[in-house]
Amino acid sequence: MYIMSYTYDMLADRDDPSNIQKHFQDELLALWPVLKGSLAEVRKPCIRQNCTACARGDKHAAFIWSFTEKGRRRCMYVPAPMVPLLRRGLENGRKLDALLTQLGPMLLRQHRQERTSPPRR
Repeated sequence: MYIMSYTYDMLADRDDPSNIQKHFQDELLALWPVLKGSLAEVRKPCIRQNCTACARGDKHAAFIWSFTEKGRRRCMYVPAPMVPLLRRGLENGRKLDALLTQLGPMLLRQHRQERTSPPRR
């Protein structure tokens, strides 16, 4: 009896709109920094006249972050020390996208349950 009652209450609490919102807020706080775009390592020549690496054909590694701003594709140079932070931000951005995808069905299930079930006391 205890298990059935606990399970019912636990499921009801999860679908409560305030709990859905709290769950979302808790997940969101854990996802800082959040970015959308892509990070690419490119190799390009430098501007020095007598660079031995460029003379051999070994270009210099650099990182570029691509993103969309006002409907246009933009790119920015990323200093090497910031690459791990941007990678974490991009991964968190994908996690946020998945979280938002889950949120819609949760809200719809909760709404349908409220509509069909008798009010709780």
